[in-house]
Amino acid sequence: MSKKVNPIPVNPMLADFGTGIFVGKMSSEDFQLFEQLEEIDNIKQSHRDEYHLFFLQEKGTTTIEIDFQEYTIEPSSVVFIHQNQVHRTLSFKNATASIWAISNENLNPEYLKLLEDITPVKPLQLNQESFAIITEAVSFCLKLAERKNEKLYYPLLNGSCNTLIGLVISQYLVQSKPFDKLSRYEILTKAFKELLERNFASAKRPTEYAQQLNISSSYLNECVKNATGFSVSHHIQQRVVLEAKRLLYHSNMSVKEIATELGYDDYPYFSRLFTKVSGKTALAFRNKNHD
Repeated sequence: MSKKVNPIPVNPMLADFGTGIFVGKMSSEDFQLFEQLEEIDNIKQSHRDEYHLFFLQEKGTTTIEIDFQEYTIEPSSVVFIHQNQVHRTLSFKNATASIWAISNENLNPEYLKLLEDITPVKPLQLNQESFAIITEAVSFCLKLAERKNEKLYYPLLNGSCNTLIGLVISQYLVQSKPFDKLSRYEILTKAFKELLERNFASAKRPTEYAQQLNISSSYLNECVKNATGFSVSHHIQQRVVLEAKRLLYHSNMSVKEIATELGYDDYPYFSRLFTKVSGKTALAFRNKNHD
């Protein structure tokens, strides 16, 4: 049996940022800042981060890929990237952006829970007022980050960075319904997706999720289909195949090993599932993305 590997690079929070918090600004002329934060040979290499990463696009455009979906970030946009999202920077043209990163232990626990609920994460276009407020908050954090010799440096930086993150979370929440406004269908769909993120490698049947939610599988399917337009099985298959794509792209594991890693003892069934969901065989996907 092959040795289990951790195939996708995970960037650590650098020792230089001993507080577990980083705040900085970069431009096209000063791209080394991002290379310093992203401690890898090439920032165009796909990876995960062990910290929560945010950036505010102020000028120009940035093109990034998050879980095989390409986004072009325009000015007045903010981006949050989950720790579990595989991403890479494709281009940074005539751009200026502010960047901040924070480790779990430094993040307000309430904010951590809210960030975990924002899924899937996508770049967010801000209105003029919100962009101005967040820009001011970033500027304040940048000034505090320079005052390293002050006795209260860490608590001041920690508090201001959490305030900044709270402002970003609030903007994501504005574009989603308040929990007390969600329908029963939407509440159960949200609960199902949270369970799916934790259990997709071990639980493949709708009945397993329905049992954890203490409802029938038919009712769970009705709720999820009403809220999203797709069945429970569709969401399970999409999540499994996304993880398979990550492993195909970032590891040297065989397709059979990946099937086992994702909880499939029946390798032919997994191969058929991948082809059905992605539109190409697993090997074709690997070869295409390694060209």
